[in-house]
Amino acid sequence: QVQLVESGGGLVQPGGSLRLSCAASGTIFRINRLHWHRQAPGKERELVATISNVDNTNYADSVKGRFTISRDNAKNTVFLQMNSLKPEDTAVYYCNLQNWELERWSNYWGQGTQVTVSS
Repeated sequence: QVQLVESGGGLVQPGGSLRLSCAASGTIFRINRLHWHRQAPGKERELVATISNVDNTNYADSVKGRFTISRDNAKNTVFLQMNSLKPEDTAVYYCNLQNWELERWSNYWGQGTQVTVSS
């Protein structure tokens, strides 16, 4: 079983920065993907960024050039560096691990961390 614990959320002014962390415990398979999603009040959950086990990355258009996803495999941790934050980035941010096991993707989720961008 995999457990994910996010940290680093908080209140920041527009234009500011935050760095989210997600620490994973348990079995992480050789083929895997780590994602950050977010969900704002009244909106559907949105995929923000993805990093694969070979460090391929993808970003939502709304965060390209401002957010950077990275991982530290030795510490089983994924990060989301968020710069030039905007009020519309306000949301609960969730970490999601996909393990390729038994010829399918298994999904694991963290509990979420609140990010509020406001003056």
